[in-house]
Amino acid sequence: MTGTEIARTIDHTLLSPLASLAQIEELCNQASGWGFASVCIPPRYVPAAARNLKGLPVAVGTVVGFPLGYATTATKVFETGEAVAAGADEIDMVVSLGDACQGRMDLVHEEISQVVLAAGKAAVKVIIECCYLQPPLLRQLAEVVIAAGGRFVKTSTGFGSGGAVLEDIQLLHEVVRGRIGIKASGGIKDWATCRNFLAAGATRIGTSSALAIMRQFLEGEEA
Repeated sequence: MTGTEIARTIDHTLLSPLASLAQIEELCNQASGWGFASVCIPPRYVPAAARNLKGLPVAVGTVVGFPLGYATTATKVFETGEAVAAGADEIDMVVSLGDACQGRMDLVHEEISQVVLAAGKAAVKVIIECCYLQPPLLRQLAEVVIAAGGRFVKTSTGFGSGGAVLEDIQLLHEVVRGRIGIKASGGIKDWATCRNFLAAGATRIGTSSALAIMRQFLEGEEA
């Protein structure tokens, strides 16, 4: 992959509770300069990011039901509608982990479907927090994401007990078979790790270390 192609797989992420408007504006400038796929930011900063990135090929992404997933469906739907109205192009929503772990896939499907409907043209990435799931449940949940209209299945919030692991990406790739995208997120801090996830089947990388990853890639190319 070229540097440009790698950059187009990256969601340049800043979801710290201490994030400031100045930091978000700098994040947007970095994303446009490097050509990243998107910025992934707190909902309150979506209007500012949409203004900053207007007319540029960088999507504005934000989070819904984040990071624990236990907000009501109505709340997630409201959050989604508000974010899209403010300029969000992509929605990273957390599923109801309690329902998922109890096998209540009917409820999970209904909630994702409602968020997808509220998102309209915006892409919904569904965070299933793989660290809490055994392989059979992970497989089942990935199928539910597809059936409910999610555009991506995403491994992690980065706030759970673990982040992305290679085995989960390989399993999701086996289940998804190109029908939707796969976003690896959580603990991806260097180019070697990023490269491994892409090779395993990830189509999008969520990371707060995007600049370090790109610089390491370029240093490797020059060596």
